[in-house]
Amino acid sequence: MTVSALDALTALVLVDLQKGTIGSHPMAHPAEDVIGRAAELAAAFRQRGLPVVLVNHAGNPAGRTQYGQGGSDWPPELTELVPGLGTDASDLRVTKRSWGAFATTDLDARLKSLGVTQVVIAGVATSYGIESTARDAYDRGYHVTIAADAITDPTAEGHGHSLDRVFPALGQAGTTAEIIALLPASQDAHQA
Repeated sequence: MTVSALDALTALVLVDLQKGTIGSHPMAHPAEDVIGRAAELAAAFRQRGLPVVLVNHAGNPAGRTQYGQGGSDWPPELTELVPGLGTDASDLRVTKRSWGAFATTDLDARLKSLGVTQVVIAGVATSYGIESTARDAYDRGYHVTIAADAITDPTAEGHGHSLDRVFPALGQAGTTAEIIALLPASQDAHQA
């Protein structure tokens, strides 16, 4: 796993780091580690004037599945972001009712209006929200980078399958430290 480059206008997209997904069921990796690395990434992006997108899941689309009927809304207390993540007034907030961050939101239009050409994705769950967001970002023409140590899944198998089989076809993956090392010094570096 190595990320080779980040575009001048790269956005960080943090998916489903909220009370309803963290702590509601066991994860393959400690949630506090994922949250800590996501917060580290967010601080580095904010410091450089790059967009940070905080995505929360507030319900499901109306489709029947083997688990039951869709179309449900989550109680507001479950959609609140976890406190350890940290927020800033400059952060973009996106509420979704789909697995991925693009399908039921205006995220694509908002990123394109800023000139964003690449996304770094972190959060939960690897084989659900992260993979869906990565697939959709790739299909929309963004360069995709996965923060491999800032994601987790309910199962080690699901996590490993996405990292080993799916993400290499959609983009690149790297550690939090590798991604931060590739960030430009400041927003001024992007404006020309």
